Amino acid sequence: MWLVEARTLFARARVRALLVFLAAVPVVLAVAIYRSGGPGAGNGPAFLDRASHNAVFTALAALTVTMQFLIPLSVSVVAGDSIAGEANLGTLRYLLVRPAGRTRLLLAKGIVVALFCLMTALVVVVAGLVGGAVFFPHGEVVTLSGTTIPFVDGVGRSLLAGIVVGATMFGLAAIGLFVSTVTDVPVAAMAITLGAVIVSLILDNVPEVSFLHPWLLTNYSTAFADLLRDPMRWHEIWKDLVLQAGYVAVFGSLAWARMTSRDVLA
Repeated sequence: MWLVEARTLFARARVRALLVFLAAVPVVLAVAIYRSGGPGAGNGPAFLDRASHNAVFTALAALTVTMQFLIPLSVSVVAGDSIAGEANLGTLRYLLVRPAGRTRLLLAKGIVVALFCLMTALVVVVAGLVGGAVFFPHGEVVTLSGTTIPFVDGVGRSLLAGIVVGATMFGLAAIGLFVSTVTDVPVAAMAITLGAVIVSLILDNVPEVSFLHPWLLTNYSTAFADLLRDPMRWHEIWKDLVLQAGYVAVFGSLAWARMTSRDVLA
């Protein structure tokens, strides 16, 4: 069933447009850095001052730039539309006519949204690697620890960083899936889901609520940078993945409770 949902999702024009737009951002970023030389050391978002040094850092700089808003926006659109879009079009009741059941349908939707989360980040990384390889060196990579690793190893680490960032969106996807079961208005579900990211980003920069920071969606969003150290550090990444698993458990359960009790004929 999830394969059918995946084909349906990725066949939609707006989903393809989102992925194309995300792929274009790293290329535009590479061109801009190539023409301007990029910011000085220590300036701008993480990895941006190193983007012209190696294609791997171009990909990671693009990932840093897009994960703050563009990737969450894309995830919010797809997750918010997952159930609410079907209800708005009147197709939800017909989906449930099939011998699938509400739980199985919700699970299939959740798997597809999770797949989209991973796809968004990996598209950015791959496009960044391609754009970076065209304009910048693609030889040995100097890690954040000062050691040197082969380019192939750097590519592998950047792809792994994409997977980590995609998994960092799982909590947001679970929130979007829950909100999508509450309303029949997809735009409202998308806006509320994106609003959760914006609130988290704001609170994450307010020292007065530092006790909340470890529980915020975005608190460990840059933990993937530890993959470019030698050896790789996993402590912050594991904390992020556990946090996302907690969000998935809570909001996934709320989505299931709402989905199994809602009147789809109303």
